[in-house]
Amino acid sequence: MVLREALAKKVAWISVISNVILTIGKIVIGWYGNSDAVFADGIHSAADVFASVIVLLVIKIANKPADKEHPYGHGKAEVIVSEIIGILLLLVAVYVAYEGISGFFHEVESPNLLAMWVALFSFITKIILYRSSLKVANENHSKAIEAIAFDHKADIVASIAAAIGVLLSVIGSRLDIHLLLYGDKAASVFVAYLIFKIAKEMLTEAFDILLERNIDSEILQEYIAVIKNFPEVKRIDRVRAREHGHYVLVDIRIAIDHFKTIKQGHDLAKSIKGALMDQNDNIREVLIHLNPYFPEDK
Repeated sequence: MVLREALAKKVAWISVISNVILTIGKIVIGWYGNSDAVFADGIHSAADVFASVIVLLVIKIANKPADKEHPYGHGKAEVIVSEIIGILLLLVAVYVAYEGISGFFHEVESPNLLAMWVALFSFITKIILYRSSLKVANENHSKAIEAIAFDHKADIVASIAAAIGVLLSVIGSRLDIHLLLYGDKAASVFVAYLIFKIAKEMLTEAFDILLERNIDSEILQEYIAVIKNFPEVKRIDRVRAREHGHYVLVDIRIAIDHFKTIKQGHDLAKSIKGALMDQNDNIREVLIHLNPYFPEDK
């Protein structure tokens, strides 16, 4: 738990520092270089800074053990953070789209080529940050770190789109092709769409977890396969599970021979729980309800 929290903080701090540098660079160069796309990308990076700071504040809460007031733990704190970041990105998408679309109704000037190089630098940096953050998120089942990784993912395509938009505008200016001058504006609208798409994915997943949607059927089948390894289990009546942030809570109903003692039922449930948790390190709790099984039930 301590290692997981330390890794999460490390990823968040790296994200904060890198995004602060990129935010300043893209906003300043985007403004100075007359590039809406790069400036919009900078606004997105500013949102990333805010998101990373929120993650740093909530990581300690999410990793706190269960207590009397929160018997299932505090894992959903990460989900709430993911939802906040999703809403923030949605607002950013609306703002960027508005600025980009309004630009089509005014005369435009070609942006400075320097803006393209800043966008390309951001593209390379974000690829590295996305891959490293997603790896840590998957290894530690962290929704908060996953949210940071998704932010980086949005920036990857956004940055290359901004670079292409600037390049098209520059080409349009030098070759006197008026339509290409709007390449930067079009790129900023595309950036808005990408940000909106990531926000939608994050909000959908966060709502599903908060509403305690059952986990994927493939994972449930893996749980069922483990349970079937125990011959004492005569019938599997129900298996369901829900994500609680970075861990999973499992609820199982099985039937065993009616003449089994409470001790035998308890030992079987303990063995099944151990087998499931050994195979799935993200399972925090397994609740098993035993039903009596009679031969005529076949």
